[in-house]
Amino acid sequence: MNLDRAVLLLAGTVTLLSALLVALVSPWWLLLTAFVGLNLLQSSITGFCPAAVIFRRLGVSNGCAFR
Repeated sequence: MNLDRAVLLLAGTVTLLSALLVALVSPWWLLLTAFVGLNLLQSSITGFCPAAVIFRRLGVSNGCAFR
């Protein structure tokens, strides 16, 4: 698995998990969904992704989008 796939997998998993938590627990979990969306937006504009930094430190190989 490369860095791009790891970041997208994390974002998708957290988004789906927060949607499930909204349905089962509380609508306040939409804040987590908004956080993920804002982080994706910020990383697309700046090219900096905090999750990519963490995955890189864990030894995940580089992909095309996050260098």
